[in-house]
Amino acid sequence: MEQYKHSVLLDISRCKGCTNCLKRCPTEAIRIRNGHAVIDAKRCIDCGECIRVCPYKAKKASCDKLSAMDGYKWKIALPAPSLYGQFNNMDDVDYLLHGLENSGFDEVFEVSAAAELVTEYTRRYLHRKDIKKPVISSACPAVVRLISQRYPFLIDNILPILPPIEIAGKLAKERAMENHPELREEDICTCFISPCPAKVSYIKNKNENEKSYVDFVVSISDMYFVLLNKMAKDVIPPTVSSSGMIGIGWASTGGEATALFNDKYLAADGIENVIQVLEKIDNENFAELEYIELNACNGGCVGGVMTVENAFIAQARLQMLKRYLPVSMNRVDDDDEMNVPDFFFSKSDLEYEPVSRLGVDRSDAMRKMVKIENIFECLPAIDCGSCGSPTCRAFAEDVVEGEVVLDECVVRLRNIAKNLLEQKKKDDKMPSN
Repeated sequence: MEQYKHSVLLDISRCKGCTNCLKRCPTEAIRIRNGHAVIDAKRCIDCGECIRVCPYKAKKASCDKLSAMDGYKWKIALPAPSLYGQFNNMDDVDYLLHGLENSGFDEVFEVSAAAELVTEYTRRYLHRKDIKKPVISSACPAVVRLISQRYPFLIDNILPILPPIEIAGKLAKERAMENHPELREEDICTCFISPCPAKVSYIKNKNENEKSYVDFVVSISDMYFVLLNKMAKDVIPPTVSSSGMIGIGWASTGGEATALFNDKYLAADGIENVIQVLEKIDNENFAELEYIELNACNGGCVGGVMTVENAFIAQARLQMLKRYLPVSMNRVDDDDEMNVPDFFFSKSDLEYEPVSRLGVDRSDAMRKMVKIENIFECLPAIDCGSCGSPTCRAFAEDVVEGEVVLDECVVRLRNIAKNLLEQKKKDDKMPSN
């Protein structure tokens, strides 16, 4: 299997070996070894939580630069809806879209417009009788990767419709070739302006069976400072925006689910809350629900680590922007309530990729499990992280796997030393014969 390409990277020269990232990583993908953090590529879901909590800026998101598009004849910007909430006193999205064109892009295709189409076809998909419910949104790549690692029985619940970024990339290229027949497909590039590293990794890891329609990904934080000098406030921009309240609402938690006009939904954000919800679904506690919207970042995509503005402020700005917009500007013409075009569906099936497998077979795994339990009984069970593992149980597993030795538990060593000292004091007090 091809190695997964990550967008969350570690700068060892900045890392001090503190335990902030160790304690907050939701998948226990981080260890402290030899004085610095080490990221387990198999466990990492690129949620960016380590970037958020690192006080030394040792974790960073890797994405493309605008210069990567040099050489293409036609450049198309794909702005995420969360980009709209980054700017103060912006009452018209067209100022931002015009600013993107002034920044070197030949055309702009709003991801929020594609989101409205995905909403319409998701609504139709939910009418089907042959699907497994509750349906789980596929919009957050970090959540999808988490499910593929830890919840095999929920894989069939994931919505098989492509996320808006892919639909936007496909439709943008088709529109460009239709309006400019002189262009070939290789002359055109699409660039998604992303709020989070998980979406960068999603694009990097598209396989040959389903190549992405997005060619490059730049961060909102990089694009923000470019746009500040390109958004002309003294000139009324032409009306080019083609999305309404539904599309822009995708930037915040609940925006996707509420647009389905279905009361049987749940929307949750924050990776720790997401894990709790997935545990409940896995135990069939939410059987009455039909749709689950999950976002790894607090507040939804506006809370991504590649954004600039505080998530709550960005949400408030989006609310202001949506006040005067139509509900949706992307309606589907046909009257077939069950029809979903084939190109909206993903062509590759999500596979279960367990990362916590202990052995090559069941008997080997059972032997290791017994060893782990025996070692765990010897540990203080306080999950201090001083050993370089996130929890005492994770440390016991690391010992069995040969990554560390039992004596690296400083609490255990301190207790042993204390007991030896007390025993020595008792021995010194005993009268000699």
